[in-house]
Amino acid sequence: MPAGPRPTGPKAVDRRPLAPTAVAVLTALVVAGCSSGSSSSSSSSSASSSGATASAGASGSAAAQPGGGNQLQSDYQKVIKDVLPSVVQITTSTGLGSGIVYDDKGDIVTNAHVVGTATSFTVTLAGSTKPLDATLVAGYPDSDLAVIRLSSPPGGLRPAVFGDSNKVELGQITLAMGSPLGLSSSVTQGIVSATGRTVSEPRTEGSPGAVIGNMVQTSAAINPGNSGGALVNLDSQVIGINTLAATEPEANGAAAPGIGFAIPASTVTSITDQLIKDGKVTNSGRAALGITARTYFDQNYRPAGAVVVAVADGGPAASAGLQPGDVITRIGDTPVDSLNSLTTALASLAPGSKVTVTYSRDGRSTTAEVTLGTLATP
Repeated sequence: MPAGPRPTGPKAVDRRPLAPTAVAVLTALVVAGCSSGSSSSSSSSSASSSGATASAGASGSAAAQPGGGNQLQSDYQKVIKDVLPSVVQITTSTGLGSGIVYDDKGDIVTNAHVVGTATSFTVTLAGSTKPLDATLVAGYPDSDLAVIRLSSPPGGLRPAVFGDSNKVELGQITLAMGSPLGLSSSVTQGIVSATGRTVSEPRTEGSPGAVIGNMVQTSAAINPGNSGGALVNLDSQVIGINTLAATEPEANGAAAPGIGFAIPASTVTSITDQLIKDGKVTNSGRAALGITARTYFDQNYRPAGAVVVAVADGGPAASAGLQPGDVITRIGDTPVDSLNSLTTALASLAPGSKVTVTYSRDGRSTTAEVTLGTLATP
């Protein structure tokens, strides 16, 4: 079972190929995935988000002095010059998205929902109109990541530099790069609005409904086609992969400006390295209880917990004394009323951490201290 506390952010939805992504961020907004279902360009230009207005130097610190605006503009232009050549457009038979050049061997990392069920792709490098063929290396839909590889990598590929996710802070200026609405090599700006968000994606064709922890929330505009692109800091480092944009259900799915989400760089590099080296993920880095469970319904047919169906021998839950038939109602301080909320409650917790699990057995509530294990991979 995956991992993470119930997020305080929006709810998600929409998941098509220029349009494939409805993703649930667990509050009141809907989050739309950002690959596009059409490879045609829109006539409208990419919009900047309503991010911070403070000037900042290359380190992201405020610069309240004459000429600060010119310095910030220079910083933006330098970052774009450094990183945009590493951001590509990926086209499948059903839509398009973005990707990031990972190494000089032609490996490109993107979202698994951009790849979908495809195994062959057309890639267009930044500043080029020549399509290049690529094939699937491997994907890990549980973290919404995949790697494709150029069949004949050209010389001069520019691999991106990935930053340290632990150094991402609220208020840092960010640039989002990708191909929104098929407009290749587009750039929008904003700030880091929050860190540590947990996002739950709905199940769709080609996607199992990933629950992703520790995501970076940004005000930089992220639109369909941006999925798989780069979220970059002013040190020209990729701090995340653009994945989701929020829409508001009560406004008929209209965009909720300034709310987007990116998979953190630490998750990207860990999963990508494994996919390239082994063709699969051998260490998910995601916490697990070591159980099989389903949603439990009370006498009024309302979801009221996650009932344990099976317990892995020697696993974390077994070691803590949990048994089939136990109904889990809380992980730490987070209420659990369904299998999905259990998965979400685990998503941002780390393997090896200790957590109090509250559960009901034979009508009596009790607790157990559980040392979390690592989610098994296929």
